[in-house]
Amino acid sequence: MSTVLHQTLSHHSLRPKNLGIIRHKKSWLLNLDLIVLSDSGNIYDAMFMAARAALWDTKVPRTRSVEYKAMKGGTMWRERGDDDMDMDAGIRSGFDTRQYTNKATDFELPDYWDEGEVLDGRDKWPVCVTLNLLPPIHYLDATLQEETSTPLRFLIMFSFASPSSPDVQGMRLLGGGELTLALMKDLVKEGEKFARQVFAALNAKLKDEDVRRNQKARDRFSRR
Repeated sequence: MSTVLHQTLSHHSLRPKNLGIIRHKKSWLLNLDLIVLSDSGNIYDAMFMAARAALWDTKVPRTRSVEYKAMKGGTMWRERGDDDMDMDAGIRSGFDTRQYTNKATDFELPDYWDEGEVLDGRDKWPVCVTLNLLPPIHYLDATLQEETSTPLRFLIMFSFASPSSPDVQGMRLLGGGELTLALMKDLVKEGEKFARQVFAALNAKLKDEDVRRNQKARDRFSRR
């Protein structure tokens, strides 16, 4: 289970582009922990929905670059990324043409009402549909007992970054048996239809939660 999740979600096409803090030096590390408290069947679909919800809610803290510059003569000041400057010794003249060297680069977290910006590309996080195969039929949402009696399960992970042309982010066969290429192609088409419904329902719920959470954050910040 961990292997399927890791191989799918860690694919380079899904990596957010806004985790960087200081180019080539510092960046945020994204970790995702999923814990199964109870398994009543169809665990892969539930895990991918939980992962998508968690990553949708994840915020990247806003940062402001801080650069410490020093003159060769010894005076040092602290310069922020928003053009504010904390002077430690005197005010630098506009006619001063002496060369300055960078001593260190760091960042700080500005105080703001929200918790940061959302992960880049969060619409791309996939959902999973498990087709339980009993040729010539298949069924969805199997219980544990039904999974035990099903010889073959076909997991298909879809990413709907572009709703008109979703991407197959991964596939996995669980159990004994094989599928012909023609049958697999038909099952992928069927799976896309079910995955689109899951994606639409989950997105509607997540967007409602976004509105509620942002309003609570504004209210909490205004009371500080």
